[in-house]
Amino acid sequence: MKILMINVVCGIRSTGRICTDLADALTEQGHTVKIAYGREEVPENYKKYAHRIGSDLDVKMHGVKARLFDGCGFGSKRATIEFIEWVKDYDPDVIHLHNIHGYYINIEVLFDYLRTCGKKIIWTLHDCWAFTGHCSHFDFVGCDRWKSGCHNCPQKKEYPRSISFDNSKRNWIRKKELFSGIKDLTIVTPSKWLADLVRESFLGCYDVKVVNNGIDTQVFKPTPSDFRKKNGLESKIVILGVASVWDKRKGLDDFIELAKSIDDNYKIVLVGLSDKQLKVLPDNIIGIKRTNSVKELAEIYSAADVFVNLTYEDNYPTVNLEAQACGTPVTTYDTGGSPESAGETGIIVEKGNLNKMLFEIEKFRQIHPDNTEMQLLGMKYNKVQMIKEHIKIYE
Repeated sequence: MKILMINVVCGIRSTGRICTDLADALTEQGHTVKIAYGREEVPENYKKYAHRIGSDLDVKMHGVKARLFDGCGFGSKRATIEFIEWVKDYDPDVIHLHNIHGYYINIEVLFDYLRTCGKKIIWTLHDCWAFTGHCSHFDFVGCDRWKSGCHNCPQKKEYPRSISFDNSKRNWIRKKELFSGIKDLTIVTPSKWLADLVRESFLGCYDVKVVNNGIDTQVFKPTPSDFRKKNGLESKIVILGVASVWDKRKGLDDFIELAKSIDDNYKIVLVGLSDKQLKVLPDNIIGIKRTNSVKELAEIYSAADVFVNLTYEDNYPTVNLEAQACGTPVTTYDTGGSPESAGETGIIVEKGNLNKMLFEIEKFRQIHPDNTEMQLLGMKYNKVQMIKEHIKIYE
């Protein structure tokens, strides 16, 4: 079987690693896999799968169209036409879409091909962009216009940001026309929360399956390191947060506020910060830039006492799974699918309630004096089950 996956990145960050995890497993079973991607570097060991769509210039020009005209998904026409010719030559049996936003592919050209290609099509949604007129998440502002037709978007200035026009009404109509009526299309979501939203949207006409994301528990496991010693944390209670991009919606402001309430026994560590964010952190937060080294991440997870997820909108964050597999308990806001990935031992706190969050952090210290129990629970998140479920859908 020949499989083609399409995603904004390959081999990095959560969606890129999901693609390469699937590719590795499928290749071991004798299948042929290619991952078409749009931007950023591909780790050396995954270049064998990678086929780039367009160029850096294409991404920049698409981004300009999105910024000026609210046209995310409607740029990169020439690059996508060339890509479709490559797809025809590759001739896959299964086309597996992942994130098709990110300024690298034209959804009109892509779906014109998908409508007539006669291939089995899987579309894993990692957020809500596919059924809105603009945004990838709407929890933060409590918007439900996506149900009947977007307009006057309250999140025009959020990703994919538009600095001038609000095209959300037209985008919603165009997406509905493009994404409807595709034969042999199955939608996959990592969380029940997102599946329920999809069924309320114009994509509800398709079969929707829930396949929880999995992680590599050969990598994400209790991993000794000198992280605590190197950072002067040997006598501290370490509160950890990890994100690929930090902003208010991911809880950065709440972590800074939480830092004001903790005493000298605690230290907060945040992974994934930008240079600009690193410069404004309070003294009791250690900031670390983004890393694509999963081994380094496993060492940091393992060194923490508790993993805290203060996200205000999320689908099924794998960071919760990774922390638990490394033996670190999780507490999270009651946001989207985050409670689902926090598992049966995770503690769920209402959004914004930092007093309750601090109380739960201290309680975790009393209930989980070592990480053995969390490690055993984390093993169930092995990516093997995710891969098995996807292969069933492919067949």
